[in-house]
Amino acid sequence: MATDSTRQSLYFTDAESVTVEERPIPACAAEEVRVETHVSAISPGTELLVFHGEAPAELLADDPIDAVGGETEFPMQYGYAAVGEVNAVGEHVPDWWRGERVFAFHPHESHFVAEPSTLLRVPETCQTDQAALVPNVETAVNFLMDGRPMIGERVVVFGQGIVGLLTTALLAECPVETVVTVECLEHRRALSRQFGADAVIDPESADVAGAVRERLDGNGADLAIEVSGDPAALDDAIAATGENGRVVVGSCYGTKRAELDLGGYFHRSRIDVKASQVSTIDPVHRGRWSKDRRLDEAWRWLDSLDASPLITDRVPVEAAPTAYERLDDAPNSTLQVLLTYP
Repeated sequence: MATDSTRQSLYFTDAESVTVEERPIPACAAEEVRVETHVSAISPGTELLVFHGEAPAELLADDPIDAVGGETEFPMQYGYAAVGEVNAVGEHVPDWWRGERVFAFHPHESHFVAEPSTLLRVPETCQTDQAALVPNVETAVNFLMDGRPMIGERVVVFGQGIVGLLTTALLAECPVETVVTVECLEHRRALSRQFGADAVIDPESADVAGAVRERLDGNGADLAIEVSGDPAALDDAIAATGENGRVVVGSCYGTKRAELDLGGYFHRSRIDVKASQVSTIDPVHRGRWSKDRRLDEAWRWLDSLDASPLITDRVPVEAAPTAYERLDDAPNSTLQVLLTYP
C-alpha cells in the first residue's frame, strides 16, 4: 500500500509475472506537472503479449510512446492508458493545471511526472473510467480510416474484444449495407449484437468463410477487418473477402506466425491486404489528418458511445497479478480490466 511519500509502480518481471513496487513519489521539475492516477486500463492486446513474453523486442524498442521508454527486457514497465488528476505543478507551469483531470500514455503507476504537452485534458462530459478507453477508440477510428468503408458495402470484423467491439460500433454508424462479426466467445457475441452487428458468427461451429458469404447472399465481403489476435483468423478473413476486396490487419500477432493460403483464389481475386497501426497516419490522409485531429475524433466518438458494458473488472493496483490472470483464465466474462488506485 502506497503511503504519502511513495508511489505504486507495476513491473513485468518475467513471462506471466508482474509485481507492484513502492518507490518515492517524484518531485516536479520546473517544466513538469505531477499526476495522481485514478485508473489505468490494461490493454488485452499488446500488453498481454508483453505479459506472456511474446512481444518482439523490435516492437517494444520502436514504441512511439516516450513514457514506455523502449524497454525490451524484463523487468520493464508497460501500459499506455492512465487517467488521473494533476496535484502539483512546476514553477514554470501555469497554476491552472492544478486539479485538471488528464489522460496520459503512461505505464501503470499511482503517481508520475510529465510535461503538460504530453497530457490530454479529459472532456468534462467524459467519465474517468471511460476516458481510459480513448486509445482503443482511436485505434478503431484508425481502422476505419485505413479500411475506408463505403456506402452500401458489406463488412466483416474478426474478433470482438475491446477494439473489435468499438470498431463494430463505429461501422454501425456508417452507411454500409451489412456488418457481420466473427467471435468465438458467447459473451462477446452478445455484446457485438448490442453494439450494432447485423449478424454474428461463432467460428467454432461453422466454416467461417462459407458462413460469412451465406450472410452476405453468397457474396464475399468488400472489407474485412482482422482484430482477433489469432493468426489463423487472417486466413479466414482473406477467404471471406470477395473479388477486389480489402483486408485490414489490425492484430499484432507478436511472435506467433500466420500460415496463409495465398493460392489461386487470393491471386486471381486481387485482394488487398493492408496492415493498420495506430502509431502512424496512412500517407493518403496525412495532408489533412494529424494524430491530434484523430484523437479529437476519438474523444468525440467516445462521448457519443455507451462504452460502460466494455468495462467488466476494476482491480486495485496492488492486486494486479489477479487482473492478468483473469484476462487469461476468464475471457468469456472478462473484457476491459481497469486498475484502480487509492
